[in-house]
Amino acid sequence: PGAATMSSTRAVLQVFEKYQKDRVTFVQTVAELATRPQNIEPMQSAGVMALLRPLLLDNVPSIQQSAAIALGRLANYSDHLAEAVVSNEILPQLVYSLSEQNRFYKQAAAFVLRAVAKHSPPLAQAVVDSGALDSLVQCLEEFDPGVKESAAWALGYIAGHNAELAATVVEAGAVPLLVLCVQEPELSLKRIAASSLSDIAKHTPEMAQAVVDAGAVAYLAPLITSPDAKLKRQVCAALGQIAKHSVDLAEVVVEAEVFPNILMCLKDVDGFVRKHAATAIREVAKHTPELAQLIVSNGGVAALVDYVNESESNNRLPGIMALGYIAAFSETLATAVIASKGVAPLFAALVEEPEDHIKSASAWSLGQVGRHTPDHAKAVADAGVLTKLVAVGSLAASSEDLKTKCTRALKFIIEKLTDLSALDKTLQERDLPAEVVKFVVQQISKVLPNDPTGRHDFVTSGGLAACQALDASSGTALKEYVDIIKSCYPEEIVQYYSPSYASQLLEKLEVAA
Repeated sequence: PGAATMSSTRAVLQVFEKYQKDRVTFVQTVAELATRPQNIEPMQSAGVMALLRPLLLDNVPSIQQSAAIALGRLANYSDHLAEAVVSNEILPQLVYSLSEQNRFYKQAAAFVLRAVAKHSPPLAQAVVDSGALDSLVQCLEEFDPGVKESAAWALGYIAGHNAELAATVVEAGAVPLLVLCVQEPELSLKRIAASSLSDIAKHTPEMAQAVVDAGAVAYLAPLITSPDAKLKRQVCAALGQIAKHSVDLAEVVVEAEVFPNILMCLKDVDGFVRKHAATAIREVAKHTPELAQLIVSNGGVAALVDYVNESESNNRLPGIMALGYIAAFSETLATAVIASKGVAPLFAALVEEPEDHIKSASAWSLGQVGRHTPDHAKAVADAGVLTKLVAVGSLAASSEDLKTKCTRALKFIIEKLTDLSALDKTLQERDLPAEVVKFVVQQISKVLPNDPTGRHDFVTSGGLAACQALDASSGTALKEYVDIIKSCYPEEIVQYYSPSYASQLLEKLEVAA
């Protein structure tokens, strides 16, 4: 009878072993199938969510882990599938397991939470509502770097959506632990912790202050010189997201001695490092003349000029704007931009870039360079900028914002321009918008009375005739400016260059006949 019992026990165990093997095969195959987009729809139709859910609580750890990985891959694929994870009430199970299970499972569970949270604020909110934050923050204290990394990533995705979600991550105590993660030796953990701090800091001054108060900047700043490009990207991005909010926060970044090291990043082989570094420099430059001067003193303008010369499309944008912000503050700072040959690349961007918002930024920056004194205005005009601003601003295809920026830049430059030949040339441009005509004629009426040699050239170039051909109705400011210009010349010259002169001569002939 003993042998019979043994064999029946074996028969029973075989059933269970087979069932376990089948579960392992099923869950590993599903996880594998979920890596290919074409399999996702048929798996969903077959009810994959409901089948994976109980396997999260399986008594075999490897099955739990594979089930979580499969769910993470599905949720990662689309917001529709992420919503299915929420509606199948899978999140509370994951959160429960985060505090109980081994490190491999924790990593997989945090991956699912991240995959759900990444799609939208409501889905991230669902992750928060499931009580995940406390468990994720606890994972940041785990010994295993993989668990920390997975948790830091999930927290960054939640915080990235909006200020409210970022505030919940801060309140859960994540920031000091993320700062500790930045100090860990593993590169991938450093990267993700820096990225998550950046996602928190970007929303509001309060969120950035929370990151600063945890001492993040002192540990981020030295990493600018890291040999790892992906880490430098995240560090430059985080410093920019902190500096952008206020003078005080920008000063915290500067006091961590990021200059001149961050300027080296503008020459980095990695395009993202270059762009994020240029953005961080722009976020510092925009606040005060003192911060802009600090960048200039460290050789920042020459570095930015090279950057704008060497980059294109959206990567060019932060460099263009940084030069504009620096030039806007004072004559001296604008002179630094001109002396570093900054006008040419800004002009090149206005001419070459296909996208309107980049042309707009270039027009704005050129206006900031030229708006200070006659010398500044002449430096910009000599580069051929006025003609191009007129041409770009009058294109039917140009956006409203671009037209406004071109007109405003023209006004800034023309109001300071005392070089009569440049004013004359602009006046005679085709398609000159009416409001720009007014600025130009007004400026000519100011310059002409004090420029005896210029008066002669203004006649021979056709400038006087062009002025008189304008449609200036009596009582308008334009008529007043034209009259001032005419008053600089003898009556017969004015008549000779008036549009009606030829017909008046013909009338005299007819009368004589």
